[in-house]
Amino acid sequence: MSTNMMIFNRTAVRQHRDRAAKNLMDHNFLFVESAHRLASRLEDINRSFATVLDLGCHGGELAHRLAENFDIQTLIQTDLSPSMAALAKTDEFPTVACDEEALPFAEASFDLVLSNLSLHWVNDLPGALIQIRRALKPDGLLLATLFGSNTLQQLRTALYQAETQLESEFNTRLSPLPDVRDLGNLMLRAGFALPVVDLDTITVSYSDPLRLLRDLRGMGETNANNGRRLHFSRRTTILRACEIYLKTFTDADGRIPATFEILTLTGWSPSQNQQKPLKPGTAQIPLADALATK
Repeated sequence: MSTNMMIFNRTAVRQHRDRAAKNLMDHNFLFVESAHRLASRLEDINRSFATVLDLGCHGGELAHRLAENFDIQTLIQTDLSPSMAALAKTDEFPTVACDEEALPFAEASFDLVLSNLSLHWVNDLPGALIQIRRALKPDGLLLATLFGSNTLQQLRTALYQAETQLESEFNTRLSPLPDVRDLGNLMLRAGFALPVVDLDTITVSYSDPLRLLRDLRGMGETNANNGRRLHFSRRTTILRACEIYLKTFTDADGRIPATFEILTLTGWSPSQNQQKPLKPGTAQIPLADALATK
């Protein structure tokens, strides 16, 4: 991997997750909600998946949801953090501590690869997607969620304004995140067939910004950028950011919103038996007729 792709310190990502594992159940509501939404998409796919990989399992939220509603013969859970992997382990579903950037699985091992809010911490996302596609059997499915570029837009605004006012330079405190177009192009580059990327938004209401910051820490989602400041943030800057957040975004009920943009990737490992999109110009029915309009 080239050095200019090293956006995140993966050791820091692992350490943040190790630290968060102890009390994760007090803060994992977003992982739980996203896991429910991800699993519900499988209900619309009329096929079974015997061998499944959960990539970035956190506390096992996705495995718990799958066990309730699907007949999964083999589910392997993995996480960069050994502490998270240990937390997710059950008698039914084993876990492996491994890095999404260096998957230890043979080609054509899985019918389905799932990933719930984890891949946004990967440096070489194109490379990771290629490895996932290779680990899938022909006509295997990738279904993954990750945070999109508008996530925590309110907090980003407040931090930027506070540092602009009180400090001589702006420090990158929140991760750079992809958008829909970026991911669509990456899915094509990685060789997935029939790729789809769609967007959903979850808005969480808080009484004050410090509670949001505690949840981010409790989820293991704090700053791991390589260019981050290595010493503690200035107390005055954080307090000023909280003031700006409250002043700018407080709603009529006296609460503040925190926006989480969830991007969902759907793609299939290529197979000769798959449906193929028709060539442009081969449609037999005009679109206006289908929509009953002019």
